[in-house]
Amino acid sequence: METCPFCFPQVRMKTPRCLPGLDPSGHLVYGESRLFPNLFPYGMYSAVSLFDNIHFVEIGTASLSSYTDCFINCRNYLRQVFHHDSKAIHMAITQNHLPSAGGSLIHPHLQINADRISGNHHRFLKEKADHYYQETGHFLFSDYLQSEKEAGSRYIGNTGPWEWMAAYAPEGFFEIWGILPGADSLRAVEPLVWKDLAQGVLNVQKFYRSLCRNGYNLGILSIEAPSSRLELRVVMTVRSNYAPWVRNDHTGFELMLGDMATFTLPEEIADKARPFWNAV
Repeated sequence: METCPFCFPQVRMKTPRCLPGLDPSGHLVYGESRLFPNLFPYGMYSAVSLFDNIHFVEIGTASLSSYTDCFINCRNYLRQVFHHDSKAIHMAITQNHLPSAGGSLIHPHLQINADRISGNHHRFLKEKADHYYQETGHFLFSDYLQSEKEAGSRYIGNTGPWEWMAAYAPEGFFEIWGILPGADSLRAVEPLVWKDLAQGVLNVQKFYRSLCRNGYNLGILSIEAPSSRLELRVVMTVRSNYAPWVRNDHTGFELMLGDMATFTLPEEIADKARPFWNAV
């Protein structure tokens, strides 16, 4: 599409370039995926990873290879970030599919973030996982997974090592989790395991499409520190259907990281609001 900055050939000219310390070419390319900095960054190292050059992809119909390449490109970027700045340990991969889920552009893409400062969910989950490990000597998500498999009523199935279930206490509609037991680093996940994740994500998307929904959010968090006991978990939740007048201001950043994202400084808000008090 000629007006979309994520479509070829515009993507080469209308998107930011990575710092030379992260990638000399400016864009990270892996298979069908292209990655570059986010024009509106959410953290110190914020990027966008495109699936391919297809402008619109109906939920559940993306190719397995495009999703896999996109995830691996995100992993490669996070490796580069960590090599460049080993203190940026709070990492996340999110997706806002369509404006009804907070997506700013229809062209499919993932968001990647790495920061020295933790998001609210990073901090909360780390505290719970670390405390549980200190008390029991076990990993929190692994034990939770085992209890769900034994109960059976919420367990769905697996795609390779990823185990899928309906969330016990959902924070969104039709919320589904995928847990990778024993894994605590996004940087360490190998290509075949990303492919297994991509298959699970597409399975969930097909389920959402069967409900006549077309928007959804996805999020994966990690804390890249040896002391962290937080295992990898992908969270997916469905959103309202997209319509031309619909644009949700709650994105994967709020839903998955627990942080409110805004582009307006509080000082700027105060400056604009004061005249309404001074005029009284």
